[in-house]
Amino acid sequence: MVVPLIPNVWHLRKVAERSAKACDICYKPTSRVLITPDNKDFFYLCLGHLKDRGFCSPLIDEAEAAAKKRKEEMEREIEIVKREYEVKPLKETKDEERKGKEKDDKKAKDQDEHERAEKEKNDKIQIIMNRNDSAATDDMPRIYALQKVFYQKRLDRIRNTEITKKNRERMRNPTLFPSVPSGNLG
Repeated sequence: MVVPLIPNVWHLRKVAERSAKACDICYKPTSRVLITPDNKDFFYLCLGHLKDRGFCSPLIDEAEAAAKKRKEEMEREIEIVKREYEVKPLKETKDEERKGKEKDDKKAKDQDEHERAEKEKNDKIQIIMNRNDSAATDDMPRIYALQKVFYQKRLDRIRNTEITKKNRERMRNPTLFPSVPSGNLG
């Protein structure tokens, strides 16, 4: 069995906008690059071709899917904490309206409690965020596999560059050419 030069696994990377180059297919400027894990081959690709299932298809990374699930759970926990602390001040304000006017000391005390509750809410949210601290992920997949035809084109291009390199080295070698005849011609 012939081992391919490069695996059909491509990681999506972004470069700086000022380093954007033309898409290898449609020549639109793009800052997205598909690169092999061993950095042997890369090419620039626009967003339209990344979404085209006829060009490449995303490979689902289980670790990335798990990270996304953890992030969703973290967001749910944050919402629960926010709701919990929104309900408390509403109950307190309704009680105050029923009782009528109160002294300034009581209002200052209530405001201090409200500030403490707000601080406690923010602390809990921060704890949840720190506990599940993970890299921000886009909605786009990060690992792709090229379709058969495009993958074969990449392999052919790599082979052709290697053949060209070998031919250049052979041409530089003086023993490749025949030597001048060293006898009488006649």
